[in-house]
Amino acid sequence: MEALAQVAALLADKTRAAFCQALLDGRAWTANELAAHARVAPSTASEHLTRLIKGGLLVEHRQGRHRYVALAGPHVAELLETMTAFAGPDPKPRGLRAASASEAMARGRTCYDHLAGKLGIALKSGLLDLGVVTGDLAVTEPGIVWLKELGFEPSKRQVSRACLDWTERVPHLAGAAGAHLCEVFLERGWIRHIGTTRAVVLTPAGAEGWRELGLT
Repeated sequence: MEALAQVAALLADKTRAAFCQALLDGRAWTANELAAHARVAPSTASEHLTRLIKGGLLVEHRQGRHRYVALAGPHVAELLETMTAFAGPDPKPRGLRAASASEAMARGRTCYDHLAGKLGIALKSGLLDLGVVTGDLAVTEPGIVWLKELGFEPSKRQVSRACLDWTERVPHLAGAAGAHLCEVFLERGWIRHIGTTRAVVLTPAGAEGWRELGLT
């Protein structure tokens, strides 16, 4: 009970929540970058980051004078995505730029290291049709063969799991398989990030690649 209360307290602050949401892109950010993102003073950001690190939600990497932080792992990303879905949609964004950014995130984005949004759900649907995964997103034996043809190598990490999509309100594919597919698509130029955000789009080459794989 006490541990749950401590985690809830860490995420109850808007600045700390903003940091964690930004870090869902899977990258390591500097303290100054996060401070600018949340529009707080660097000293304030440092205090919040120290609490998140001590609480086990973030990990710290130091390189020279720079302090980089990242989510402590996929389990934290899953927690954040699930909590965001439970909380419901944010208030309607004001202004054309904010609305466009929100729509882009809903169409497709990375959720830590796998695909989410409408694009992530489309990927899941394609994998279901191919028999790569089951309805509860477990990878089938033929699915493992299919993934290995794309260079997938099983590891100690859980092969697949369902991650609740906070915009679509249904699960998308996470785990090692979801991460590998996202990495392959990025490397092949089948998806690309929109600017420095975690919103992604399927490129023309990606649309063709998905058709060749039988995903659409």
